[in-house]
Amino acid sequence: MPQPFLFSVIDKAIYDYKMIEDGDRILVGASGGKDSTVLIQYLANRMKRCGESFTFTAMHVQTEITPPLNKELSALFASWNVVPETLDVNVLGRLKPGRSMNCWWCSCQRRTELLSYALAHGYNKLALGHHLDDILETLLMNMIGKGQLATMAPRMQYKNYPLTVIRPLCYADVDSIIDHAEKSGFKSSTCTCTYQDNSGRKDARGKLDVLTDGDPLKKKRMLAALKNIYPEYLP
Repeated sequence: MPQPFLFSVIDKAIYDYKMIEDGDRILVGASGGKDSTVLIQYLANRMKRCGESFTFTAMHVQTEITPPLNKELSALFASWNVVPETLDVNVLGRLKPGRSMNCWWCSCQRRTELLSYALAHGYNKLALGHHLDDILETLLMNMIGKGQLATMAPRMQYKNYPLTVIRPLCYADVDSIIDHAEKSGFKSSTCTCTYQDNSGRKDARGKLDVLTDGDPLKKKRMLAALKNIYPEYLP
C-alpha cells in the first residue's frame, strides 16, 4: 500500500536537510494539535521501514492553562505504538510582575522545557511541528517587525549544546496537513486559554495569503528564494 502523499513531502525534507541519521534519539514535542500529531504519525510509520535505526519519544508539556491530550488522541498514539510522556510546567508562575501572558511567551517556555529535558536525558535531536506556513509567516514578521531576513531553520544545530532542532514539516503547507488530518480521523486538541494573544502571527498569516493566494507552489517558491540569493542585487 503506497504511503500518504504528505509522508513523501516529509521524506524529501528529511533527505534534503539530513534531519534523521543512524542512531538518533529524537524528542518530539506533542502539543495535541494536528501538526505535531502528523509528525508523530510519520515517525511511527518511518520506524517500520527496513534499515531505520533511530528512536523517538513524544513529549507533551502540560501546563495549568493548556488542555491534556484527549482520550481519542491517546488511543490513536497507542495504535501507532507510541506512548507519550508528560512534563508538567507551571507557566503562569514564571510571569514577572507587570508582564502579561501571550502565546509567544507560553510557547517559548514550553520549548525551553523540551530543550532542557532533551539535554538532560541524552537526546541529540528535538523535532518540532512547524510547517511551511509557520516558517513563511515568521519570515514576514521578522522582515516587517524587525527589519531582519530570518526565520525558523529546517535544521538548526545549537552552538552551545549537543542538540539539533529539526522541523520535518518544513515543506508541508498547512492545507495539506489539514487534509491529511481529516482523512486520518485526527481529533486534535488546541489551546483555548483566555490569555491568547497571537495577533502578530495572525496578521502575518493574512499577508502570506495575499502574497501567495494560498497556492502551495508559491509558498514553496518563497522558501526556495531563501536559498537562491543574489547578493549583487541586494542593498
